[in-house]
Amino acid sequence: MITKAGPAAAPLLLSLTGMKSMASTLSRMISRGIILGVLLNAAPALPQSIAEKVEVCATCHGQNGKPIDKTIPIIWGQQAGYIYIQLRDFKRGDRKNHIMQPFEKEDMLAIAKYFAQKPWPELGQPSSPKDVARRALNAVYSVGCTSCHLDRFQGSGTTPRLAGQSREYLAKTMADFRTRARGNNPGMTDLMLATSPDDLVALAEYLAGL
Repeated sequence: MITKAGPAAAPLLLSLTGMKSMASTLSRMISRGIILGVLLNAAPALPQSIAEKVEVCATCHGQNGKPIDKTIPIIWGQQAGYIYIQLRDFKRGDRKNHIMQPFEKEDMLAIAKYFAQKPWPELGQPSSPKDVARRALNAVYSVGCTSCHLDRFQGSGTTPRLAGQSREYLAKTMADFRTRARGNNPGMTDLMLATSPDDLVALAEYLAGL
């Protein structure tokens, strides 16, 4: 026997129908939200610009190109070829530094060009006294520094600029070549071994003051 719903049951049926409709709508919204979230998470990140990629470099090399630690080199305005070679050597393991992170080859070329186009920062280092300059120049002529670094030590191509570089960095680098702590340029090791420690001290002071 089938009974028909009376007038009293009508509101209940309408309520149940409305709830089912709301539940169906809510289910569709949740599904769409989940799908949208998946799509957003799966979407590839926008590529970083070179300026964004090198932001981490400023932590050591300075926001204005002046490193806080004076044993860290100036790279603003440095020769692009030299910067690239050093990045390459860090990546290959020919030069060791636990802080330096490896970059892809295409990025290394762009990074080298980016920093080379920056203005060389003035550190305000004083010119060396005459007796120090005289001793330094004797060492320069003895080992032939200017044949690669040029007369004013501005460097070229893969040869770095030394003029105006931090005295502390220059002294540390020459000592590292001499002790072979830095081994990515054996020719420099030979030249540093051929130069006395006192002459290297004078040379670092002279170059810093140029």
